[in-house]
Amino acid sequence: MQFAHCRLEFDGPVATLVLDHQEVMNAVSSDMLAGLMDAIDAIDDKRDAVRCLVLTGAGKAFCTGANLQGRNNSSGKRPSAGSSLETGFHPFLRRLRNLHCPLVASVNGPAAGAGMSFALMGDLILCARSAYFLQAFRRIGLVPDCGSTWILPRLIGKARAVELSLLGERLPAEKALEWGLVNRVVDDGALAEETRRLAHDLANGPTVALSMIRRLYWESEVNSFEDQLDLEQQLQRVAGRSEDFKEGVGAFLEKRPAQFKGR
Repeated sequence: MQFAHCRLEFDGPVATLVLDHQEVMNAVSSDMLAGLMDAIDAIDDKRDAVRCLVLTGAGKAFCTGANLQGRNNSSGKRPSAGSSLETGFHPFLRRLRNLHCPLVASVNGPAAGAGMSFALMGDLILCARSAYFLQAFRRIGLVPDCGSTWILPRLIGKARAVELSLLGERLPAEKALEWGLVNRVVDDGALAEETRRLAHDLANGPTVALSMIRRLYWESEVNSFEDQLDLEQQLQRVAGRSEDFKEGVGAFLEKRPAQFKGR
């Protein structure tokens, strides 16, 4: 399915959302943001069939941040640097956060600025060995946005987050793995297959529980310990009523592989 500067591909229960504006290294324009929202709508329409989403980039880049070309509006004036956040970037990030299924970020090349934030929304983040991350904002006199000042210190600590933002230096994939920013780094030629294998493993799992696992970890960042205990209890009750739980227990007792249905 083709949308504005992005496309949606289906491989059984796995959907792949590809940022595709290679002329600008998949930099994000207002048109692309509209296309991304349309793609998420399409995923929601198929939520019973889509049990894992992969986010990646076409060509040599994952996403190099906001598209700075042609930013003037029809009146010839340049819009506020913050206005596109409220109307475009933030709604998309919220849709990813509230996704009904696991999200795998497959970082095939540079992930800079907002593109770095897109990548860090992944529940699991796989990187090509040549990929790198960049907090590029200071290079153009802006502050980090798209949630990076919330996500980064929680993943790698304040000192490293501030260093990346103040100095604007590249963070190679191998160093990102060492810092705990990403889950796995593989050779460039192996990224697509490793992503596919991992995504299908998730999609064939107990996705009722997996969706609630991702919610628990998102909520844990802002909940108190007592709040988190209450949420775990609430979601465990839901999981315990699922067909997947019954199948998982039955498979364990019968010593056979479980056949989860996502129900």
